[in-house]
Amino acid sequence: MTHKELYKDPVNGKLTGVCAGLANYFGVEVWLIRILVISAALLGGSFLVLLAYVAMSLMLEKQPDNFVEAMKAKQEHSLKSKPWKQGQNAKDLLDTLERDFDSMEHKVRDIEAYVTSEAFKVNREFSKL
Repeated sequence: MTHKELYKDPVNGKLTGVCAGLANYFGVEVWLIRILVISAALLGGSFLVLLAYVAMSLMLEKQPDNFVEAMKAKQEHSLKSKPWKQGQNAKDLLDTLERDFDSMEHKVRDIEAYVTSEAFKVNREFSKL
């Protein structure tokens, strides 16, 4: 598992860059994080959301200048950006995605094999003791 760091992203942020930093950390679109934060505030947690936002804006460091380039270098593809703007044609992108999905499928099969094995049942019984 790769080590991720949480920074605020004032370049892509609207106020202090906390939502943009969270989006970079979780690998989702910034608008999704903003909608979640606003929804949480409107659904009754406005004080907690405001407190968490201010605390994070004070505690989080500004992301380094080369952070975005380093993050993009680790990613082989991006599903939300247009592949022809990345310099990657559609066939290469589909091949990359197929390799990723095959890798995930093997991991799921390994987990499934362990969960259905006798070793898992024995370990579960020992943990109950």
